[in-house]
Amino acid sequence: MPAFLLQAVLISLSGVMAPGPLSASVVSRGQRSPHAGALAALGHAVIEFPLMAVVLFGFTAWADIPLVRALIGLAGGMVLLWMGWGLLVRVRRPSVTSREPPVAGSDVGAGIMLTGANPYFLVWWASVGATLLLQASQYGPAGIALFALLHWLCDLLWLWLLSTIVHGGGHYFGSRFQLAVLAVSGLFLLLVGIDFVREGVALLRGLN
Repeated sequence: MPAFLLQAVLISLSGVMAPGPLSASVVSRGQRSPHAGALAALGHAVIEFPLMAVVLFGFTAWADIPLVRALIGLAGGMVLLWMGWGLLVRVRRPSVTSREPPVAGSDVGAGIMLTGANPYFLVWWASVGATLLLQASQYGPAGIALFALLHWLCDLLWLWLLSTIVHGGGHYFGSRFQLAVLAVSGLFLLLVGIDFVREGVALLRGLN
């Protein structure tokens, strides 16, 4: 089991550390608090742990249904476009200072929303995640519980590290650094949102 858990952690980190909507949001929120990433990871867990149970019991086929993936992609894309545009609007405001919260809303809520609206997250759990869970089940409930905990700890540590680094950098470099972070995060969210919408539309067209 130790060898399996080590393998699972390395695979989990490869997915966790890949740039995505949640990490981009945490980067922008890290200006407000070094703990934004930890709170976002809690929101992420609200979606991820129940999804693990769903995957474990074999109900993953729905994630491969084109209509379901299309609707999730469209919804997620619209959310990301809205968030990205909001960040860019803040960049244009000369009143943005280190005392202003860079983004509105709950960090936990952002973790929930960006996790649930990310079709790639669902596809990962319907494929790679499902395989790891099946392997973990060979070691009984303890193996499943340890895998689930270690996988989430990878999310927690990475997101917390991101927000901590950004928060420290913002205090050191000042408002220009904050504006640059907002601009890069906003553009990234817009690009990912466009990609989500494009894929959703392509799936819907394929149904005709």
